[in-house]
Amino acid sequence: MAQWQRQLVKIDDYRWQIPQTYKTGMRVPGLIYASQEMLESMRDEQTPDQVANVAFLPGIVGCSLAMPDIHWGYGFPIGGVAAMDTGEGVVSPGGVGYDINCGVRLLRTNLSEGEVRPRIRELVDALFRDVPSGLGSEGKIKVSQKEMDQLMVGGANWAVKRGFGLDDDLDVTEEGGCLAGANPDRISDRARKRGMPQAGTLGSGNHFLEVQVVKEVFDRHSAGIMGITGPGQVLVLIHTGSRGFGHEVCTDYLRTMEGAVTRYGIKLPDRQLACAPVESPEGQAYLEAMACAANYAWANRQCIAHWVRKSFSQVLGRSADELGMRQIYDVAHNIAKLEEHKVDGRRLKVCVHRKGATRAFPPGHKDIPRRYADIGQPVLVPGDMGRCSFVAVGTQRAMDESFGSTCHGAGRLLSRGAAKRSINGREVIRELEQRGITVRAESIPSLAEEASRAYKDVSAVIDVVHEAGISRKVAMATPLGVVKG
Repeated sequence: MAQWQRQLVKIDDYRWQIPQTYKTGMRVPGLIYASQEMLESMRDEQTPDQVANVAFLPGIVGCSLAMPDIHWGYGFPIGGVAAMDTGEGVVSPGGVGYDINCGVRLLRTNLSEGEVRPRIRELVDALFRDVPSGLGSEGKIKVSQKEMDQLMVGGANWAVKRGFGLDDDLDVTEEGGCLAGANPDRISDRARKRGMPQAGTLGSGNHFLEVQVVKEVFDRHSAGIMGITGPGQVLVLIHTGSRGFGHEVCTDYLRTMEGAVTRYGIKLPDRQLACAPVESPEGQAYLEAMACAANYAWANRQCIAHWVRKSFSQVLGRSADELGMRQIYDVAHNIAKLEEHKVDGRRLKVCVHRKGATRAFPPGHKDIPRRYADIGQPVLVPGDMGRCSFVAVGTQRAMDESFGSTCHGAGRLLSRGAAKRSINGREVIRELEQRGITVRAESIPSLAEEASRAYKDVSAVIDVVHEAGISRKVAMATPLGVVKG
């Protein structure tokens, strides 16, 4: 039994505390959202130690949090959430990750499974053709250095102004698709050069486009407000981020932060937690650069959504408007944001790190679209390409307990390397086709990394956050067709 297991304190069936006494230097306890079965599956892992290590960071408030899709990450665990007092606390690139604003966008349609399934191969081929994907892929958008700077500042709005999508899309995108404070002067030439040719590309790894069919609705009222009408309806899920641009921004600022740790005399249990005070020059520079990468990711998903609509229109012979291809929501998974939360009974400005975690704001919150004021912010939780995905909504309990945060997906069981060693990509295609799922991929061997058995069951993940009350299930959908980078 791992040391962390011996000291874990059960709060209830879905919450487990790592006490502050677990490691000398922890400033707050850790809190893991998980079922007993999930904890058993983690018994040989050291990921909970990463939760404890995050609790060492200066200015951390509340708890160092881990969602049920937790797995090993750089510094912070993936599935980790931590909030730092902006006056005394730090910002850490490891708390955001390399794929800055990796996130999910969901489109609804008026189409039924019966209309789409006979055309699914043709539709998947069109999506594969129209949306550039794959490692190092180059987009259809050619941007100059000046335009790249405008993209970094404008985000999804930059794309809409150029004809990629609708103003209505911005209304149902987190932050309106544009994080304030982006400063292109904080971006290195190398990062800029990596980003310019990849604008409007899906990318590789776990990034995907998925044509889905609604299988179950748990909350008809909330679903109806989102435009989800019931079982048999076709949806489209887009999962991608800031590509090589965000990776380079993270790499650049990890070097900066390593120097800052020494300059500010910050003691860390893991050098991967390199950080700087939020209000320091280094901290502000990172936040301004991170905003550039976040906006790049929103512009990316905006362009891809536009091409998805075009593909559907070309294959089905109707306009996107006639097909009812309206955006439900777009939410970030890897981001640090300055927000106001109640901590120990007082309002506090904090820097909330969400790494592999989704914002889950409650009904009535000022930062969610007006159309969702009565139900709460939509939460989009993709699974693996062989099982299912969920739509949920944020809750007041999330606001009170997890800084308005919840899970982001299934979470890995096998590392990419382990998956490729034990799973064959062509075997994955055969398994998916046997389940009635059509798949196209830039690289067949890379499909092994994304096989169902490489991931936790997202149904078990969503059940934990639903029962814990930090988000509430609305609908479940399964894949018809998948495009992988």
